[in-house]
Amino acid sequence: MKKTTTALLAGTVLALNLAGAARADSGHCAPRERVVERLTAKFGETRQSVGIGTNNSLVEVFASDDTGTWTITVTQADGTTCLVASGQAFETLAEVLPTAGSDA
Repeated sequence: MKKTTTALLAGTVLALNLAGAARADSGHCAPRERVVERLTAKFGETRQSVGIGTNNSLVEVFASDDTGTWTITVTQADGTTCLVASGQAFETLAEVLPTAGSDA
């Protein structure tokens, strides 16, 4: 399954508030190259979406079409990447926004 959505990326904004705490309190951070290599080798995940968060941090969503696993990472300016969230059953949504003035 493959799911990349604006909603998922937008949901990471909340996770960004936790990223600083995650970086300071856990061993879930490493240089970006090592994190990306691990996500690819172990889970078959590739980058599905990207955005800029607070303090110019890079927010990325990785996912696998084959396994349905997904991971959200936050990379700080110094190149340190922290795992913020992960899960299963990732799918791509192509939702259409309601037109202006509609009651949807």
